[in-house]
Amino acid sequence: MSASPATSTWVIDPAHSSIEFAVKHMVITTVRGTFSRFEADLDIDETDLARSRAAFRIDAASIDTRQPDRDNHLRSADFFDVANHPTITFSTTNIERTGAGTYRITGDLTIRGTTRPVTFDAEVHGPAKNPFGKTVVALSVTGKINRKDFGLTWNAPLEAGGWLVGDEVRINADFELVKNA
Repeated sequence: MSASPATSTWVIDPAHSSIEFAVKHMVITTVRGTFSRFEADLDIDETDLARSRAAFRIDAASIDTRQPDRDNHLRSADFFDVANHPTITFSTTNIERTGAGTYRITGDLTIRGTTRPVTFDAEVHGPAKNPFGKTVVALSVTGKINRKDFGLTWNAPLEAGGWLVGDEVRINADFELVKNA
C-alpha cells in the first residue's frame, strides 16, 4: 500500500503485539492458541481513522497451542493445510467509527484459500510516545468466525454426544503500531 498525502505508514511492533484464538474442545473446555509470525501494511489517516487501510498476513505454520501433536494436526490438510495455503490474510474493506476510540472493521479474511467478509470490533488507544521517542498507537481487535466457513471442517463425534472441535472461533488481537519517520 502506498500512503496518500493524508495518511502515514505504520508498522507492527511484534514484541508488543499478539494474535490469539480460542475454540471449544469436547464441548466443555476451551483451547487457546496463538500465531507467532505476522506482518501488515498499514496506512493510517490520523485525522479520520475510518479512512485508514490495512492488509495483514499471518504465517499459518506459526500456530501454537502449546501441544506439538495438536499443532502438527492443525498444520495438516485436515485443517490449515499449510503446505498448500501457508498464509492467512485479512484486508480491510470498511472501517466505521462506532464511538469514542471504537470502530467496526470489515474486511476480507482468507483462510485455506477461501475468502469471506468478516467484521471485527476494535478499540484504538493513543497516540503516545514510546521511550525511544516514536509515536505509537494500540489497537485491540475482537471477533468471531465459524471455522467451517473457511473449509476447516475436520471433526470427530464424541461418544457422549457433540463434537471434538467447536465451530465458533473467538479471535483476539492486540497490536502496538509504530509510526514510520
